[in-house]
Amino acid sequence: MTQRIFSGAGQSKNLLYLASANQGLRNGGQASPRVGFVLLEHFSLAAFTASLDTLVTANLISPGAYTLRSYGLAPGQVISDLGIQLQPDAPLIPGVHDELDMLVICGGFRTPLRASLLLSRVLADCARRGIKLGGLWNGAWFLGQAGLLDGYRCAVHPENRASLAELSPQITVTPASQVIDRNRITAASPNGSFSMMMALIREQRGDTLASGVEHILAFEGLRFRRTGAQPNGKLTPPLRNIIDLMETNLEEPLSLDQLAEFVGRSRRQIDRLFQDQLGTSPHRYYMELRVTEARRLLQHSQLSILEVAIACGFVSVSHFSKCYSGYFGHSPSRETRLAD
Repeated sequence: MTQRIFSGAGQSKNLLYLASANQGLRNGGQASPRVGFVLLEHFSLAAFTASLDTLVTANLISPGAYTLRSYGLAPGQVISDLGIQLQPDAPLIPGVHDELDMLVICGGFRTPLRASLLLSRVLADCARRGIKLGGLWNGAWFLGQAGLLDGYRCAVHPENRASLAELSPQITVTPASQVIDRNRITAASPNGSFSMMMALIREQRGDTLASGVEHILAFEGLRFRRTGAQPNGKLTPPLRNIIDLMETNLEEPLSLDQLAEFVGRSRRQIDRLFQDQLGTSPHRYYMELRVTEARRLLQHSQLSILEVAIACGFVSVSHFSKCYSGYFGHSPSRETRLAD
């Protein structure tokens, strides 16, 4: 039997569970970008973890997508804005550019805007070698102080916009939460840090991996996006309501007639909504929701195959096994049980 391919609406959601997809991403022939974070005194823990978690999640889906490392200006722990101390992987030293493709300066609300000869030297060395430079919260100030933002647009926390603008008239300080301008990336807030790294993943590793990360970290917003010709558009309210009904009725799937009655649309109208906005049929979308949930339960619970089949609305184990094998290429009994 030929293995079925998930529709665009289901591919990204399944990245975490599909070994074949992970293998394809892993063997894409791309070198892993090497990203370093410099943790300054009183750095914003939220901004740092928003950036780091995004890249770590990319690695969870596609092992080795990014190589990550953290640095301090001196040996020992660095205190965050919340008073939590973190131990960087290594102290920052000249020559660190040899192990990096990108270096991000992590500042915070109480981070002193004080020049560091070591940091300025490292940043200048990185800039000369074309390494991408970034700043979180007020990290852009240190790039500007080193003369590395002239001619660039950047984002910085509102409290620091004036002080950054004073460094050079050649710096364009914007009110944006995040800015990617060629080889400079800056974010003014934790949300900006997340958005900035998502844009970077999409640029460097492609839409498939970026969508998979979004499904895990920001699924509530992402599941109402189109996956057809206009991937960044929002789904219309009628289709959103239908998807809500499907997701809350997996154990006892609703028929197309029932869905039509609940949302006040005809069967033909519902089919057109799915085809136009998701590029698939209502029946296929519903089935993909069910087998995806079934794989999650098999991997991460101790439910039996029969219990999983019932929970996902299959009338028999044989029917469940046939549908499951059709999408995943193996029977439910051969699924990896991570919870055992």
